[in-house]
Amino acid sequence: MNRSDSNPMTNGIHYKLLSVIVPVYNERNTVAEIIRRMRMVDLPIEREIIVVDDGSVDGTDKILSALEDSTVRVVAHATNRGKGAAIRTGLSIARGDLILIQDADLEYDPRDWSRLLVPLLNGKTKVVFGSRYIGERETASLFRWFGDRAITLLAAVLFNATISDVETGYKVIDREVLENLHLKADRFDFEPEITARLLRSGHRIYEVPVTYTGRGEQEGRKFTWRDGLTGAATLLRLRFQRNGAGPRP
Repeated sequence: MNRSDSNPMTNGIHYKLLSVIVPVYNERNTVAEIIRRMRMVDLPIEREIIVVDDGSVDGTDKILSALEDSTVRVVAHATNRGKGAAIRTGLSIARGDLILIQDADLEYDPRDWSRLLVPLLNGKTKVVFGSRYIGERETASLFRWFGDRAITLLAAVLFNATISDVETGYKVIDREVLENLHLKADRFDFEPEITARLLRSGHRIYEVPVTYTGRGEQEGRKFTWRDGLTGAATLLRLRFQRNGAGPRP
């Protein structure tokens, strides 16, 4: 249930609507449950849920067609174009002044939404990342932990920022800030790209702890070590490109 009668103020902006963008690719086993969980969350502002089916071929589209209603809008790509492309499609039709990215694989819990929104609604920031590496967390494989730490350390060094989780799937950003980033990444390089562009633009990222239940490749995990290398290359490219503002000290 939404409590629209108590919308907070932040930095002179009266946030009225949260647009939740859900990129989906071959998630027939989880998409119905994540939508159920998203509908259950109690928030202090109104919400809309935009599910972007990124060319699924496992029957996800049939499940989504049965779940679409006045609170859940479904759009589809004819072919798989990648997470970043799906998010940009969602952004192009979103009506909210706050944008939240929600993966469809049940690794992230929508009950954390309220925690993510607090710094924005209290006027502390315009950008919030949900970090898997501060506060309580589930143990992960050493390989995955090392990969996440390596790309996060690279971002911290390149952009002089004390950030703990670049690859987090939970990001909540002021709509105007997000649109001014001019994002271009199509696939999993979306995460390092958005982080790099935020830091280059001088935005301070506010991190809050979130719960995380990782899954392996046999359970449908799609991110691979190759995506990690692409992400590192993205950070390096955006740090040293000539156009745009450099990182603030």
